[in-house]
Amino acid sequence: MKNGDRVSGEIIKKDAKELTIKSAHFGKITLPWAQVESIRADKPLNVVLPGGETLTATLETAGERVEVVSQGARRPVAPEEIVALRDAAEQRAYERLQHPGPLDIWTGTATIGLAGTHGNAETGTTTVGFAAARATRTSKTTTYFNAIRSTADIDGESRKTAQAVRGGWAFSRNLHARIFANTFNDWEYDRFQNLDLRTVLGGGAGFHFWKGERGRMDLHGGGAWNREKFDPAPEPAFTRNSSEAYWGDDLSYKLNSRTNLIQTFRMFHNLTKGAYRHNFDIGATTHFFKWLTWNVSLSNRYLSNPVPGRKRDDFLYTTGLGISFAR
Repeated sequence: MKNGDRVSGEIIKKDAKELTIKSAHFGKITLPWAQVESIRADKPLNVVLPGGETLTATLETAGERVEVVSQGARRPVAPEEIVALRDAAEQRAYERLQHPGPLDIWTGTATIGLAGTHGNAETGTTTVGFAAARATRTSKTTTYFNAIRSTADIDGESRKTAQAVRGGWAFSRNLHARIFANTFNDWEYDRFQNLDLRTVLGGGAGFHFWKGERGRMDLHGGGAWNREKFDPAPEPAFTRNSSEAYWGDDLSYKLNSRTNLIQTFRMFHNLTKGAYRHNFDIGATTHFFKWLTWNVSLSNRYLSNPVPGRKRDDFLYTTGLGISFAR
């Protein structure tokens, strides 16, 4: 390093302005590439040069230049000409991202929660949560599903006390380094809001507001079409169709080495009736093991014009053990 420090280990990658090394005693270390005075790599690396040229080579420093040694030939280059360095594992991961199949590079979690009583009180509650994402270098696909069903015996009669299902998907694609286009589709059923089915289809544009080592935050907005079918017995059923403008954010943040936080928010404004609604979801996943997690999630739906006699807010919160997967 330019300050005289010496770091020994296996070079994992050099990407953008940082060099990542795996040290035998200190684990992964990230160093600023601009502060590297000299470098030596005896183990072949994938060296990416301007124009996308990639060589399998070792590295040596000669004066103020880096010698890329490939198949016995030496090629001196300036340090700033090295676009990227990747070890074999990083190169395989990079190539997989270039042309992934539709079932590749998915990650996610699934949770089932159970609770109940038996004796003087007879109750039962089941919750289900699922979330998955597929991120490539230019696009991102997400999908989610949450459900709760609760029953209780009241005066010898079994009655449902809660029943709601929420799910959907979203897709975004980069148009520029910080600008992207997105589309989404949401579905929702809530028995105790008399909501038979809400279907929302929308799309718009967004801005990569912040991206760092611990996470990222995107801002977005656009338009949507909303169809709501209500069945407020004993009154007749009715359906509302409306055009909406929306805005919101998506946030993912790594709290520590084991816990990840994900938050999404969308505010919808009815363009004809002055009504509005919002969707807010937040969840945390803590890894006990690579495959075993503890998940906590909170999902809120607010509707400014519900069926008469129904509340505007509906919360759905779940917690429990789950499994994580990656493909």
